[in-house]
Amino acid sequence: MKNLLGTGVALITPFNLDLSVNIDALKRVVNFCIEGNIDYLVVLGTTGESVTLTNSEKQLVIDVVVAENAGRLPLVIGIGGNNTQLVSEELLQTNLKDFAAVLSVSPCYNKPTQEGIYRHYKALSLASEKPLILYNVPGRTGSNIEPDTVLRLANDCSNIIGIKEAAGDMVQLRSLINKLPSDFLVISGDDFTALPTVLEGGVGVISVLGQGLPNEFSRMIRLGLQGKEEEALVLHNAMIEGMKLIFEEGNPAGIKAILQTHGICEPTVRLPLVEVSIELKRRIDKFMRAFAKNRV
Repeated sequence: MKNLLGTGVALITPFNLDLSVNIDALKRVVNFCIEGNIDYLVVLGTTGESVTLTNSEKQLVIDVVVAENAGRLPLVIGIGGNNTQLVSEELLQTNLKDFAAVLSVSPCYNKPTQEGIYRHYKALSLASEKPLILYNVPGRTGSNIEPDTVLRLANDCSNIIGIKEAAGDMVQLRSLINKLPSDFLVISGDDFTALPTVLEGGVGVISVLGQGLPNEFSRMIRLGLQGKEEEALVLHNAMIEGMKLIFEEGNPAGIKAILQTHGICEPTVRLPLVEVSIELKRRIDKFMRAFAKNRV
């Protein structure tokens, strides 16, 4: 899966003021990322507010992204949930021909044991015609996929080919990289630890800020993969304030505010999320102006 190295971005789903999907804005996001040298695109992830989309809206998003991308970049689709049977059925029923892989989040709310997590993903691996990428984000799911469970899945399921690791725990990250087969993809799922991840031996990131600052974020990751730590750190330090700001009042409200500064979309999100506050929007605008002025 060498086409999933470097910087992927978790695409937003832009909405009109009436909360319908903004097709034109979605096309602009796709092209902004491609023109910014992003390596692959992830649709219907957490950042895409997939849990608030109807099935018909999900299909609309898929159709628009696939058509606008026109084969230029590899695509990954998010299909996950906490009902193993329903997720397996969705994998069987979804047309995955345009996607390189499926990103599937660990079950939330149920708080399964490690054995439960293992059996969940084992079932999904049997249902999926495409390679699977595990997604570990304990801050959202309430449970952690431990390195030994990842290793067990990597050894037992040939189509589980990577993990998006968003625990924010560098000790756990190092354990993953040291324990897993060399061809298993360890991908950062956290913008703050994206550069440290690749410097430790990870293969890249699935980023949120990357779709707001695509050129700079993708360049940082490429420099990190090349071992050019000092040059990469200059970019990391220039963007770290943006990383903080976009998550301060929740994702994707923050990244939508950044994309608004580019004239790409409105900052509209669906409940229970709300747009960023006026004060945070002011600080985001200030950051973006300063970043443009001092571009590195």
